Amino acid sequence: MKTVLVVAPHADDETLGCGGTILKLIEQGYQVHWLLVTGMTKESGYSDAQIESRHDEILKVSKQYGFSATHELNLPPARLETLAKGDVIGPICKVISEIKPEIVFSVYRNDAHSDHEIVFDAVMSATKSFRYPFVKKVMAYETMSETDFGMKPEDGGFRPNIFIDIAPYLAKKLDILEIFESEVGDFPFPRSRKALQSLAYVRGAQCNTEAAEAFMLIKEIL
Repeated sequence: MKTVLVVAPHADDETLGCGGTILKLIEQGYQVHWLLVTGMTKESGYSDAQIESRHDEILKVSKQYGFSATHELNLPPARLETLAKGDVIGPICKVISEIKPEIVFSVYRNDAHSDHEIVFDAVMSATKSFRYPFVKKVMAYETMSETDFGMKPEDGGFRPNIFIDIAPYLAKKLDILEIFESEVGDFPFPRSRKALQSLAYVRGAQCNTEAAEAFMLIKEIL
């Protein structure tokens, strides 16, 4: 049974980028783990009510997906650049060493959010083939409200070369997204049901299916 690790800088990134794929892989028998890099804490300036609400959301989302396990690092959101790189890389390496995933999903490096860039770089360090030979494939997913706002002039943009048909799973993905009440808004807000549904249809049209999620292949060892 293959093990998959989905790395999310923030809770909801995994659903935005590959929620349908997660549901599909779990149904196919994969052991899928969810790694949350940042988390709400008092030290990061969040209230008890916010922390409790997010905790409940994570539990509900984890149950809806049926993850094999959820790993929470609770690093400070929107402040990863204040940490030494080793303080981000080390905990990610520990999870990868423990679960030994064959497939790893990560955010795209050139997203607008600085946390995404840092997490991508950390994942690349944590999937080096000579240290982690069990990792055979690494893919980057797109995150509405971040990937589409990545405007770095030197970046060629998110150019997917892997498409996964999620038509049977799209409705449930959107239902799970709405569990994150504080992160979702009404269209044309990018983290909305209509926006995510529209993107899935566009990606589907690009690969001759009704709805799809798109990824950039970073590395594959055959």
